[in-house]
Amino acid sequence: MNSGLTDGLSLMAIGMGTVLLFLCILIISMHIMSKVVIWLNKIFPEAIPATAGTKPVAASNDDAIAVAIAAVLAKR
Repeated sequence: MNSGLTDGLSLMAIGMGTVLLFLCILIISMHIMSKVVIWLNKIFPEAIPATAGTKPVAASNDDAIAVAIAAVLAKR
């Protein structure tokens, strides 16, 4: 084989191996950090704000939809 081709193939293998190794380390560290965050959430739970006892009202967009339809029909 040509020495330039051999050098190119070896450089490509080293580069792709480096990227593969980095991605494997990244995936493993993300899994470890996920476990650490879950563990920390059990130790330090997030404070839940107390509500004043009012029921949440379901928002109805019927009036807004009717106005938008009327505006479109009036423009025609």
